[in-house]
Amino acid sequence: MTIGIVGYGAFIPRRRIKLEEIAKVWGADAPAYKRGLQLYEKSVPGADEDTVTMSVEATRNALARSGGVDPADIGALYIGSESHPYAVKPSGTIVAEAIGAVPALHVADLEFACKAGTESLFIAQSLVKAGEVRYAVGIGADTSQGAPGDALEYSAAAGASAFIFGGDEDLIVAEIVDSFSWTTDTPDFWRREYMHYPRHGSRFTGEPAYFRHSMSSARGMMAKAGMEPRDFAYAIFHQPNGKFPMRVGKKLGFTHEQLETGWLSPWLGNTYSGASPIGLTAVLDIASPGDLILLTSFGSGAGSDSFVIRVTGRISEVQDLAPKTRAQLDENKIYLEYGAYAKLRGKIRMAE
Repeated sequence: MTIGIVGYGAFIPRRRIKLEEIAKVWGADAPAYKRGLQLYEKSVPGADEDTVTMSVEATRNALARSGGVDPADIGALYIGSESHPYAVKPSGTIVAEAIGAVPALHVADLEFACKAGTESLFIAQSLVKAGEVRYAVGIGADTSQGAPGDALEYSAAAGASAFIFGGDEDLIVAEIVDSFSWTTDTPDFWRREYMHYPRHGSRFTGEPAYFRHSMSSARGMMAKAGMEPRDFAYAIFHQPNGKFPMRVGKKLGFTHEQLETGWLSPWLGNTYSGASPIGLTAVLDIASPGDLILLTSFGSGAGSDSFVIRVTGRISEVQDLAPKTRAQLDENKIYLEYGAYAKLRGKIRMAE
């Protein structure tokens, strides 16, 4: 049975803040941050935008591209995020009701730092493959957190992606060829209960965490599928900044041309659970039938999921049926000063 994506969509908030604006407040050298992180600006959620609302918009865009999938036929819905609005109340129930799904479905919220989005994809496609449900939705969404003045504040952003999986061959726009995961206990990033902002073990962040897991997962995926970098039209890696995904891709043997379409972080920031999946939506927006795509996520703690995806002939029929990711990223932007940004992100806290 062929399993694949029958509908996909993304949502990116219109508001942005430039790195110079953040650096101006904290006295940091903005050009140095540009060179080090390859970031220029990032998205900022509005007062009425959170993981739930962004997930609803992304899923509605996915439904618009689904060839008429009835939300009543969706049997499972999963949201991967580390910024669920409630500690005890699921985000998925709100999203399921908002899109018109019926109560007879399985819903769960997932967490694994920035890998939670691809976790949702893996579980959703696996349930369809097992014949448990007809359609399943996997979502990666976050309104990322970064403490004022911390290095994370220069990258923590907001965005969402949603994918509907099914087995109807006439509806599939991208087939899931295979998947692979690689996981260890590497404590590079964490946030305890009641902490407003995460902490990071700086010396663990790069080589032992991001690069080791991303490269091991991607290599394991290619070995399992019997493929090499030259076989792929596109490759997408987790994007904590602008530098890491390009570096890991080139170390694995991919070219700049294979990487640049899904490389959104310099102008979007790090959308955590949404990062690599949103990159996938940007690739699907311009992909051609037969293109092979490698998707590899990374989540601190630590682990990576990889997928080999083959684009089908239906892709050209759906690309223009919902807002494209690059258009959302590049057009109709609203730039904020630091004060408005700090207010929207709750960085100014009233005394209790």
